[in-house]
Amino acid sequence: MEEINSVSQVNMYIKNMFLREYVLRNISVMGEVSNCKYHSSGHIYFTIKDKSSQLPCVMFASSRSGLQFKLEEGQSIIVSGSIGVYERDGRYQLYARKITKEGSGRLYEEYEKMKKRLLAEGLFDDSRKKPVPKYAAKIGVVTAETGAVIQDICNVSHRRNPYVQIYLYPAKVQGDGAAQTVIEGIRYFEKTDVDTIIIGRGGGSIEDLWAFNEEALVRSVAECTKPIISAVGHETDTTLTDFAADLRAPTPSAAAELAVYSYREVEVGLREAAYTLRHQMNNTLQLCRMRLNHYRTVIQHSSPEDMIRQKRLYLADSMSCLERLMKQKLTSARHQLELYAEEMKGLSPLYKLSGGYAYVADEDGNNIKTTEQITKGQKLILTLRDGNADVTVNDVHTKSEGA
Repeated sequence: MEEINSVSQVNMYIKNMFLREYVLRNISVMGEVSNCKYHSSGHIYFTIKDKSSQLPCVMFASSRSGLQFKLEEGQSIIVSGSIGVYERDGRYQLYARKITKEGSGRLYEEYEKMKKRLLAEGLFDDSRKKPVPKYAAKIGVVTAETGAVIQDICNVSHRRNPYVQIYLYPAKVQGDGAAQTVIEGIRYFEKTDVDTIIIGRGGGSIEDLWAFNEEALVRSVAECTKPIISAVGHETDTTLTDFAADLRAPTPSAAAELAVYSYREVEVGLREAAYTLRHQMNNTLQLCRMRLNHYRTVIQHSSPEDMIRQKRLYLADSMSCLERLMKQKLTSARHQLELYAEEMKGLSPLYKLSGGYAYVADEDGNNIKTTEQITKGQKLILTLRDGNADVTVNDVHTKSEGA
């Protein structure tokens, strides 16, 4: 027999299919803004479309911190996030985590193309990467001469190990010619006795960080004979030099943490490993609990007990409906019966007798209907409401005589 599923079961199954699809969990889509609505809750509901199709989107209030502009009708944007199913309405939509304008989107597209090409060449292979020395004594830094980057690196380095020497090669980190000055800094330190090279700058937009995506600089980083730590932007920023470098740090301060050894590193590492293990165990247990609850829900929906419960509810609804229909039918029948009773009442001889009329018959029981059937001195029987009476006719008068 063919299995019959409820709407909720179908929507839940489709939602789980979307969740298992890795591509749909991290996807970027370019389109034109349409039907944009800023809800009082802080959520943004909108649609992105192209010439032949459209896709509903929502950005929750918790994700709006990274939105640097106001969405308006007709804007060309790139939306990054995940696609999932909204079970209640049974439709899929794009849950936006990041929104950029199309100009940035073109750079991102160029970034992705170059990344795939260099990845295919093997430029980012782990086999090309060199280990960063654990006990570095000299560190070369290629970054802007002024700014927080070099100060952060020096502060962290001195705090972890005041005997490590930091050498700065001042370079442009944004705008025309920036990539070339960073390349020159790498080549300069490659000829010296520094143990590790750090290249970096602060965070910014993809346009601000574009110098670190230029192919010449990426190749110089990959080909350098000394280990390079890339510390470009913030933790969420990723450039091609990050992939080409021997080690990627989320921030310049983190790069100094990685490059400069501390005697407390083992102790801190053990504590962090314990925390990471507990965190991963908790996540694993939470995931198992979620799966268990899901399977329990599926089993409950498919169990005989639940089916019997549903049938009982259906039977109770059917009984209520049947009782209501029977009452309606009885009420209609009673009303019809009352009408028939009234009609029968008008035809009943007893009803007419109760109104003062009498049934007249001769001694043989023949009904007397006209004066022509009566003779003077004839004995008649009158049937009244409460009994009979024997009478004798004294005289007979017709209507013409009475007139």
